[in-house]
Amino acid sequence: MTTPLTARQRLSELHRYAAVSGEDFTHQNLASARTNQLRFARCSFAGADLRYATLDGCWFKFCDFSGADLRGASLRGAVLAGCDLRDADLRDTDLTGARLSSVNTGIPRLGPTDITGARFEGTSLRDVQADEVIGWPPVPTRSEYS
Repeated sequence: MTTPLTARQRLSELHRYAAVSGEDFTHQNLASARTNQLRFARCSFAGADLRYATLDGCWFKFCDFSGADLRGASLRGAVLAGCDLRDADLRDTDLTGARLSSVNTGIPRLGPTDITGARFEGTSLRDVQADEVIGWPPVPTRSEYS
């Protein structure tokens, strides 16, 4: 009898550019997860532990990261479109080359990424592109824009 895979193991085994839609990772331990440029749509990572996860090149559309712990995670080149990052902990996260944007839903003010209350101390924001992001720019702190 085989043991079912954990969410972290399942994500790491998906092939490059695989689509993950509607999955609920709320409050799950995904610390140190490594992915292969996955495409997430309408997934919940609310309150999830994503510390030191490698999510480079991943694409997130309408995903919920509210209250998630992303300390030390790598989101280099990631795209976050219409995502909820309210109160997320992004301290020491690498967002180099990431793109934060809204999604054109045809209805004004629906579909923007929201970073209200997110923590960015020590986060690398080099070459980040932000378009129609609620709460942007974050309050500058030490070495945040280095």
